[in-house]
Amino acid sequence: MCSGISALVGLSVGIVLILRKFDPAYSLMFSALLAGILGGAELTQTVNWMLEGVRDMAPAIVRILAAGVLAGALVKTGSAEKIADSIIRGLGERNVLLSLVLALFFLAMAGVFIDVAVITAAPIALAAAKRAELSQSAVLLAMIGGGKAGNVVSPNPNTISAAEQFHAELSSVMAANWLPALAGIGASFFLAWILERKYRRNVKGQGTESLETESLETESLKETAKVSQNAALPNIVSALLGPLTALGLLALRPLAGISVDPLIALPAGGVVCILTTGQLHRFRESLQYGISKMSGVAILLVGTGTLAGIIKNSTLKDMVLDFLTWTDLPEVTLAPLSGALMSAASASTTAGATIASMSFSEIIMAAGISAVAGAAMINAGATVLDHLPHGSFFHATAGAAQMPIGERLKLIPYETAVGFVLALVSLWANG
Repeated sequence: MCSGISALVGLSVGIVLILRKFDPAYSLMFSALLAGILGGAELTQTVNWMLEGVRDMAPAIVRILAAGVLAGALVKTGSAEKIADSIIRGLGERNVLLSLVLALFFLAMAGVFIDVAVITAAPIALAAAKRAELSQSAVLLAMIGGGKAGNVVSPNPNTISAAEQFHAELSSVMAANWLPALAGIGASFFLAWILERKYRRNVKGQGTESLETESLETESLKETAKVSQNAALPNIVSALLGPLTALGLLALRPLAGISVDPLIALPAGGVVCILTTGQLHRFRESLQYGISKMSGVAILLVGTGTLAGIIKNSTLKDMVLDFLTWTDLPEVTLAPLSGALMSAASASTTAGATIASMSFSEIIMAAGISAVAGAAMINAGATVLDHLPHGSFFHATAGAAQMPIGERLKLIPYETAVGFVLALVSLWANG
């Protein structure tokens, strides 16, 4: 058993390396090795703990790679774009912010990575925002908030990983966060509306020039949106059949007592998506896209597993429990709190949910919390600080909206507020 202080030092070194643009997986591996050695463990024992953590991650990694079939099919067949476009057009220009929240919610819920969902919907969103004369900041916040809400009820890597570490059914973990997701939708729309009102007040004070300047920044994407909207996209029914198939198969466990593993359900949804949209010729392309997106996550989880293995065999858990006792916080708060802290350290929902689940699942369940509730609360907590600048999500979303880094930084408090609402309501509903 190594010391909790050494685990914190190793984790801090990993954060610094990630901030310095070192590869996150290697950074986490190095931080795990450093934590073990500083904690007084022999080199052999440290390596064994690291490999033990990776072994615990293996089932989740396999299921996450399988999820790439559905994610790739949704993007490459145009289904994801069609879903987003239909929602935005259906609600009209007067409700652009609400439509963006809902569009990204459904895309993320269907299994599309939140950053991929933002990139996919951005051209359509920015063109609609230009017509409605909305600010980039409000539009991007609406997309991010909706994506976060959908993420906690989706078969995405973070949910798969949390469910796996708690040995809970994926469908049950997804269902446990539906109330938090609805609260997240409301919070996202409200905060985006507040941001838009603030922008309008600034425009009134500065004249119309400010509005025109920001709107012009989306001009280049307007043409992209026109091309996208004129492309041969599938009809909305075909676009929805794939993700509905996957979600339906996963729902058989709570509804009929029939357990269909995500390893089967998610690829099945992808195959249905390919067939119903008549895009069989894109099958290989979809698989290649899906595996390219998931392989990066899988490699990250290998590094995450090494660090989680060290934390699991350290006294860090005892330090956290002592902190909760000192602050008079109930033990149930450990679940969302650990998810939030680990997501802040890694700037990743998946890595945050994984490290927290692997490190604290035993303590959480020992406190009388069910496996499903523990996994759901950690998953919601991991959305609180997963958007920090040392992660790829921050930069991918800034690029999708063509937003300067300075302006993107101003959104962090609003994103954190959405994540906090998700975590708080999950704690209330599942704790």
